[in-house]
Amino acid sequence: MRAIDPASPGGPEVLVLVERPVPKPGPDEVLVRVAAAGVNRPEVMQRKGLYPPPPGASSILGMEIAGTIVAVGEGVMPEMIGQPVCALITAGAYAEYAVAPWGQCLPVPEALSMVEAAAMPETLFTVWTNLFERGYAAEGDTVLVHGGTSGIGTMAIGLCNLFGVTIIVTAGSDEKCAAAVALGADHAINYKDQDFVASVKTINEGRGVQVVLDMVGGEYVPRNLQCLAEDGRHVSIAVQGGAQATIPLFDIMRRRLTLTGSTLRPRDTAFKSLVAEELTRTVWPHVEAGRLKPVIDAIFPFADAPKAHERMEAGDHVGKIVLVMEG
Repeated sequence: MRAIDPASPGGPEVLVLVERPVPKPGPDEVLVRVAAAGVNRPEVMQRKGLYPPPPGASSILGMEIAGTIVAVGEGVMPEMIGQPVCALITAGAYAEYAVAPWGQCLPVPEALSMVEAAAMPETLFTVWTNLFERGYAAEGDTVLVHGGTSGIGTMAIGLCNLFGVTIIVTAGSDEKCAAAVALGADHAINYKDQDFVASVKTINEGRGVQVVLDMVGGEYVPRNLQCLAEDGRHVSIAVQGGAQATIPLFDIMRRRLTLTGSTLRPRDTAFKSLVAEELTRTVWPHVEAGRLKPVIDAIFPFADAPKAHERMEAGDHVGKIVLVMEG
């Protein structure tokens, strides 16, 4: 099969097609003929040599797929062959075939194209586990999400709209802010020409937000804490602006704030399967009804993976970037 399996770290130019053996599904796994694969920032970091795959994982890039099951391992019913699925996987998505744990697969309903399905798993699992499970966002809450036009940000907007959560986002231009509002954000703040702390306080009349979902880290963390209401929750999912932060401990104590966070990729199959089960119950009915779709920014042929990564790194995208397999 054709796959993208860089021999060494580097720029987008290392994303060349190579031949690799078709993987075999193990127990409780399925083999998927990949129709489309989502492109995610961790894959850009892995390509640069900054985010190695977990031990035992394939070196082939990519964490989310959509396609058709063509073989099953022990423990999976043979009737599943032929079923269209999307899945969150640890690695191996940039290929014509990929193995996925059966527990991490979600059915592709008629309401979704394969491209849309491939753009769902990584952001859906991430936003659900962090904003709604770790951050306990609930109907009537207000949340602040940075990177409002990213794949994570646009998924957060969609989920908050479904579940009655008011969402404030930040973005880096007036155009991106307008795009976020058009997608359903209640408020969008241009962080380049506005102090988001002051803006949040103005928007909700000083009450503060219940949850901040942060992918910046660094100096954003103490500023995020200023945005939180009493008993607020700060959830970190990336550290694009720095892995260290200085925080006001007494203020955290006084206002009973919670700081938490997670990384999804290293979590085991049992955890991700539990998340998939919960999403099947709580979110997937909305997907099947066409009420939740990912925002697609750009679609690239498999061979144009370098251009897809260039698009990601340029930072101009709104929503998800997807690779499609031809033939």
